[in-house]
Amino acid sequence: MATSTSSDWVPQPPASGAKRLSGQSVFIAAVAAIGGFLFGYDSAVINGAVIGVQRHFEVSATETGTVVAVALLGSAVGAAVAGRLADRLGRLRVMYMAAGLFAVSATGSSLALSVWDLAAWRTLGGVAIGLASVIGPTYIAEIAPAEHRGRLASFQQAAIVLGITASQLVNWGIANAAGGHSEDPLGPLDAWQWMLMSAVVPALAYLALIPLIPESPYYLVARGRAEEAFRSIVRVEGDGTDAEGRLADIERALRNTHRSTLRDLFGGRFGLLPVVWAGLGLAAFQQLVGINVIFYYSSILWQSVGIDQSSSLLISLLTSIVNIIGTITAMMLIDRVGRKPLALIGSVGMAVSLAAASWAFSHRTGTRSHISIPEAPGTVALVAAHSFVFFFAVSWGVILWVMVGEMFPFHIRSAAISLATALNWMANWAVTESFPRMAAWNLAASYALYAFFAALSGVFVALAVRETKGKQLEVADAPTT
Repeated sequence: MATSTSSDWVPQPPASGAKRLSGQSVFIAAVAAIGGFLFGYDSAVINGAVIGVQRHFEVSATETGTVVAVALLGSAVGAAVAGRLADRLGRLRVMYMAAGLFAVSATGSSLALSVWDLAAWRTLGGVAIGLASVIGPTYIAEIAPAEHRGRLASFQQAAIVLGITASQLVNWGIANAAGGHSEDPLGPLDAWQWMLMSAVVPALAYLALIPLIPESPYYLVARGRAEEAFRSIVRVEGDGTDAEGRLADIERALRNTHRSTLRDLFGGRFGLLPVVWAGLGLAAFQQLVGINVIFYYSSILWQSVGIDQSSSLLISLLTSIVNIIGTITAMMLIDRVGRKPLALIGSVGMAVSLAAASWAFSHRTGTRSHISIPEAPGTVALVAAHSFVFFFAVSWGVILWVMVGEMFPFHIRSAAISLATALNWMANWAVTESFPRMAAWNLAASYALYAFFAALSGVFVALAVRETKGKQLEVADAPTT
């Protein structure tokens, strides 16, 4: 297995006189991140529609949970194949595939004839989400200058949280237009159907904007199209950049590597390479803390403690706004503070917040439609839930997508990113599928379990994760510190 020599590796911290971030590079990263917007939108739009789906098809909470979670299995499949597709077809063609699948899935889901028909369409949408979750951070990491890569790679998570917020806002608006409930009719369709259909709009916008951005210089060099790669670098970084030097670095890295396969990920003391274990741990812990319980089930969660449906949708919208604030904060800090310190801060904050939520939910009383929670614990639950979302957004929400794009050596990058992202979706599926049953059993214990994983994530980061701030991708084959 060929790798770059250690002499090729030179750390590139941001210099005091580092070149300013160009508007063109911001635009290119923003367009690439629309896949992240659709990732967030399509993932979270079901939150507002879930009650309508449950009542329209007359299915149980368990069956509803399966329909919500099944998309995540499709996401795991999409993530698993995205890296290889990107290497064979190019980054932009995978973006086109994802955008088309988003549009088709949204249309089919809104017109589903049965709950299992809906599940099939959501699985197709999940494949699109999986493709987008890999291709976005991969492409942005490859086109971004090292001194601004953290900020530009953060666009992926910013787009995800904007997509989540947009879906909650649209859900709330549609529900209010229909009389306050997702199962109420609104013109020829029910409100929940319009909610699912609405994802077509950003999907078409994505399709229209992809032609305006350049192909990744890594893919172009790998295909022997060095002249196009040179133009791509200049277009992203501007005329004043050392495009020839950057191109030479990429060509040298590619000469010393081969196309990555899953076999290349093995070779460490415990089977996989240590850096691969680190990436898989980050991918798993990001979901095991239970973040998507908030975004997939928050309307049901708040109704389970006595809040009406309309108010629960508004709380979900406010939660998404907190998510945006945390993500913007992370974008401002990640290239200054670094990835690892932010992750540790987030782990501690999430653990404390989730423990507080667990205590608050332990005061829930009543059964079925007569569930309530006392005022003081209810206030703690609201504050703790929003605090948890903030600490996640300011740390793990951004850090995973930044680090998976930059922590792996080039010779294993595509395969490692696909494997880590697929595991992320599998962990997402496990949490999403299990939550309705766990909540019915003991909501407080469920949040206590998420608090345990949050605390464990901090230990993992301290022991297994290395800082990647300011390192050039094309020379990242040596160990990072």
